[in-house]
Amino acid sequence: MELRLLRYFVAVAEELHFARAAERLGVEQSPVSRAMRNLEATLGVQLFDRSAHQTRLTWAGQVFLGECRRVLATVEQAVSAAKAAAQGYQGYLRIAICDSLAQPHIATLLARSREEEPELEIRVFELPFAQQLKGPHNDLLDIGFALSDAVSEGLVAEPVWTDPLSVIVPVRHPLLAHAEVPLDEALKFPLVLCHPDAGSGCHHQIQAVLQGASKPLKLVDQVTSLGVMLTLVGAGYGLGFAIASQVQTLNRPDITVRPLAGTPPMLSTYLLRRSAERSEPMKRFLQRAREEFLPKGDEPAS
Repeated sequence: MELRLLRYFVAVAEELHFARAAERLGVEQSPVSRAMRNLEATLGVQLFDRSAHQTRLTWAGQVFLGECRRVLATVEQAVSAAKAAAQGYQGYLRIAICDSLAQPHIATLLARSREEEPELEIRVFELPFAQQLKGPHNDLLDIGFALSDAVSEGLVAEPVWTDPLSVIVPVRHPLLAHAEVPLDEALKFPLVLCHPDAGSGCHHQIQAVLQGASKPLKLVDQVTSLGVMLTLVGAGYGLGFAIASQVQTLNRPDITVRPLAGTPPMLSTYLLRRSAERSEPMKRFLQRAREEFLPKGDEPAS
């Protein structure tokens, strides 16, 4: 299977719009549409639900999207490793970021690393949480950032920062009458939530917030990426929950972010790493993360 097909699929799956995907890829729309039909025929599965007004991923499509991202990230790692070796780099770190994270925090940490250690080659990839659990064991990854600490044996998950959980609302929704939305009021409406296999690993943290609801949740869909959740919320399928700073960077006109009333629940972001065999570059990166974000006295043991 050509990597071109996988890149086309990822673009369509993330945009959920063939014209926008074609524009992002720099090609005409018809080759993209034809490539997706050929891909579905080759796999023997339906990847998209198509209608006159909307394109959505099937569950098979959501699973395939995660695997495609992993394959493309692996190829990119191989290319980067070869280029770094040719340029004589002696140290490098491979860092994975999952969907739904507060990217400004990570940008701050990467900027500090570049300033303090410019000779260190840092390669950043977007990988779902499930793939981040495999990467260190397969020597494809050094550090991951995710919203879950449910790591497998041989890995460690360190909390590095927290962000308030916000409610994501379609424009022209009655809840926008509230500057801060009471959680009980939000739960009266249909919800679009993280799937247990969501790329960020956020499912269990959000479920912990919602499990005390006085009424059964009106769940209309479970999705594996922030982009799909925002698309469904913007289309009016339901409300979502996410980190405000991450959603606001996308500047989407079809949704609005509202804080939850009272003391907002906090989502923890975790740094994932192997429990042993830490390189010197990794040790220095971990120390920067602890100094940058953890309160004094909260630093974990080395």
